[in-house]
Amino acid sequence: MPFEGAERVAVTGLGLVCALGNSVAECWPKMIAGECGIRALSDGGNPPYKFQLGAQALNFDPAQHFNDRDLIILERFALMAAVAAREAVSQSGLRFAEELAEDSAVITGTSVGGQFTEEEGYIRLYRENNPRVAPLTIPRTMANAGASRISYEFGIRGPTYTVATACASSNHAIGQAFWMVRNGQVKAAIAGGSEAVFAEGLLRAWEAMRVVSPEVCRPFSSDRRGLSLGEGAGMLVLENWQHAQDRGAAILGEIVGFGMSSDAHHITQPCVDGPVRAMQWALRDGNLLPSDVHYINAHGTGTLSNDSTEANAINMVWPQSGQVPLVSSTKSMHGHTLGAAGGVEAVITLLALRDGIIPPTVNFTKPDPACKFDVVPNEARKADLRVALSNTFAFGGLNATLAFRRAE
Repeated sequence: MPFEGAERVAVTGLGLVCALGNSVAECWPKMIAGECGIRALSDGGNPPYKFQLGAQALNFDPAQHFNDRDLIILERFALMAAVAAREAVSQSGLRFAEELAEDSAVITGTSVGGQFTEEEGYIRLYRENNPRVAPLTIPRTMANAGASRISYEFGIRGPTYTVATACASSNHAIGQAFWMVRNGQVKAAIAGGSEAVFAEGLLRAWEAMRVVSPEVCRPFSSDRRGLSLGEGAGMLVLENWQHAQDRGAAILGEIVGFGMSSDAHHITQPCVDGPVRAMQWALRDGNLLPSDVHYINAHGTGTLSNDSTEANAINMVWPQSGQVPLVSSTKSMHGHTLGAAGGVEAVITLLALRDGIIPPTVNFTKPDPACKFDVVPNEARKADLRVALSNTFAFGGLNATLAFRRAE
């Protein structure tokens, strides 16, 4: 539970880049309409990948947002992070000047960093036998490039770093930023995550894992065959509640709790106990009861083991079937964005609370007896939502859950 005197944490800005568009205004209506951004890959590989579908942000053109020098310095994942942060900061109306510049943080999540630059270096070294790689290989590949760019761009001089915990990276980043604002360590923070995964070596690695679906992913559907990879960025501006009120900011929602755990079980196979603890600790941290929660944005990757494990965990936290919140997996539309997943889905969860509408689990065909709850199949649904959770469960057995409340 939060300690006595803990500060409330408002969300005053949201930014989003994914397969459905380059802004919240572009993406959100498509999600409500149930549009699937998982389409044919722009490059199917040679020889062809065993999967030919992915949620690429094909309309994201970095040249529209950055000058030539920036394009030389920054990798795609960092460029996406900066664009999403710009949107979030613009909406918040914050200016990180004077004292606020030192009293703010930037915390981002990513799982793989700059893969394209690494591949270019390997091609030079091992295919072309060229010992000279690009001079900016290190700054382009480093996982903190997005956080550093955001800090530089907005003049933020407070704590700035990146969390890399596979698919839980962004939720860990947002959760730590939330605690810093709540504990009074900083007044504001930019937090979220970004990922760009459609590099050949990484696609071959996922191909070898045999967890990517040859079809569009179908979370919680009995005929699901695996995940669909995606890319993008989701960023939030977090702010001390009183600070936001004093300056007349529009408060979009509130972060009230954060829970994290480790399965201590297996590097790739999920375990039900860890997700249960993450959700329970998020509820406890937010001083919430299970019955307070109306919606869960599920991790919901579309793999057989993940979805059934998450379903079991949800049913353990809400053992009475009539009290299980509505659940949906928006990965069915924007794909699994790996380290960016928590950032992208935090934005979506806050929009669902704000507008009182749950984005659907699309591509759903057949109920799975192992997933005994309402997954809001194929069509968005209006609902009176006050509290929601967003789950991310990662390889390595690392789990992170955020709890959000509607702005009131």
